[in-house]
Formats: sequence, C-alpha cells, structure tokens
Amino acid sequence: MKRLRVGVVGVGHIGRNHARFYAELPQADFVAVFDLDRGRADEIAAEFNTHAVGSLEEFADAVEAASVATPTSTHFAVAAQLLSAGKHLLVEKPITETTAHAAELSEIAASRGLVLQVGHVERFNPVLGALEERLTHPRFIEAHRLSPYPNRSTDIGVVLDLMIHDLEIILHLVRSPVENIDAVGVPVLSRGEDIANARLRFENGCIANVTSSRISPERMRKIRVFQEDAYLSLDYQNQSGEIYRRTSSGIEREQVAIEREEPLKQQLAAFVECAATGRTPKVSGFEAAAALDLAVQITNKIQAAQRA
Repeated sequence: MKRLRVGVVGVGHIGRNHARFYAELPQADFVAVFDLDRGRADEIAAEFNTHAVGSLEEFADAVEAASVATPTSTHFAVAAQLLSAGKHLLVEKPITETTAHAAELSEIAASRGLVLQVGHVERFNPVLGALEERLTHPRFIEAHRLSPYPNRSTDIGVVLDLMIHDLEIILHLVRSPVENIDAVGVPVLSRGEDIANARLRFENGCIANVTSSRISPERMRKIRVFQEDAYLSLDYQNQSGEIYRRTSSGIEREQVAIEREEPLKQQLAAFVECAATGRTPKVSGFEAAAALDLAVQITNKIQAAQRA
C-alpha cells in the first residue's frame, strides 16, 4: 500500500488528537495542518513535526487525504471544497448540520470516486466487534453516554454531540427502519439540550432506549443488548463486557475477552487504508447521513416539546 500525504483541518482539541495519531502512522506522511488560528496551527505543527499552511487552497495542494475537525457549522463548506479538489476525507461527526448537506457531500464523493468517511469512532472500539460477533436478533437495546460539560461542541445540542454515536451504532445493529420516536431533552448550560432521552421503535419490533448527558459528574459509555438467547452488557470506556446466557441449569455469566485498542488510531489507520485502496469505509457519508437524519428528528421533537 502506498504512503499517502495526509493533513488535518482544524487543530483544536479533537484535531490535535488526529494530528497526534497521523504522526505515528507508518502508512501516512503527515504533511500539513491548517487552522484559522495561525498561532494554534504553528503550535501543533511544531509539536508533531509537520507544516502549518496559510489557506485551505494551500492545504489542498499539499495533501491527498485529510481529516476535517472544524466546528460542525463549517463542515459542509470545508469538505465540499476539499472533495471538489479531489481529496479523500474523514469528517468528524456529525457530518454536517443538515441532512441535505450530508447527502450532497456523499454524492460529490461518490461521483469523484473519493472516500468520504465520518468520525463515528465507536465503530472502531473493540467492544463493538465483540458485540457483533455475538449478535443474533436484538429485541431491546439500552445505551448510556454521559460526560461532564465539555466547553466545546456547544454550538450543537447533546443529541448531535454525543447521542449520535449511539444512534449510528443502533441503526447498524438493528438494520430496520425507525417506526416511532419519543424524545425529551433539557438545556442547562447551553442553548441546545444538554441532557436527552430518546425511545425508538423499529419496524422489526426492536426497541432502543438512548440517554445522553454532557452535564454528568461521571463519565459513562455503555450499551446493553437483549436478544432471545442472551443479554450482552458492554462498556466502551473500559473496553470490557459480560454476556449472560440462559441454559438448562439457569443463567450463566461469561466475561467477554476484549483486546484493548485505541479506537481513534484504528479509525485513522482504516481511513488511510480506504483512501489508498478504494475500500469502502465502515461509516461512509451515507451511513452518517442516516444517523444525522435520526438525530435531527430527535432534536426537532425535543425543540417542539419545549415550545409547547
């Protein structure tokens, strides 16, 4: 596999982590960063032995593939310009603010034969792989994602900030259209909701109950899946899990063996491989657009309830 020239647009908290791992990947040459804050760009470039450039046009000339880790409101404009310049992209989630823009980016990438991957990083958590190996027919799913207030990504509510990770995973696991949505949410420190709960009913009968909060004193990222033959309880944060099975002698508990990995590093390595080989990414623009559409529907229901 040939080495690709890669870079990062937007080197805030998340973008810096992208830069850190790109600098470590043997299959990539980390050649450029761009940020509207030139001082921040220079700082990150010095830290990871790369170059800060002065414009998005100059950045596009330097790279073959890139991460876009700018604020969500800028994703569409930045990604559209880079895709039009023929660059493979990994865009942080949510892919864009609107489903129309998400669909447009997906179509641009498809028409140009470019990889458009979206940063739903939990898809690269080994916990999810352990779940997929044991999944048969999920009937009830419960997901919790809690964190302290982040002081970042506050331009969007917690549904688009955090819950969207679980929504994308649930759509991937259930693979059935959503039939009904009930949702509640409350703004506390932000204009948008900071805590939210959604109950989803799928056409195949599966129910998912999803809770997200960014005003929690504790951190939690867990998913529980109930199916006919077993109950799986998995912890994304600690990369651990248990499975409970019904047997002739009762309920047996089994610890799930999980080989620990850094999900973001695995995600970036997979993106570079997809960009170099043309392989379809785990989370393409189309899958990300479906998760965004569901997140927007939930957000709209929360906002409508607040106005009532």
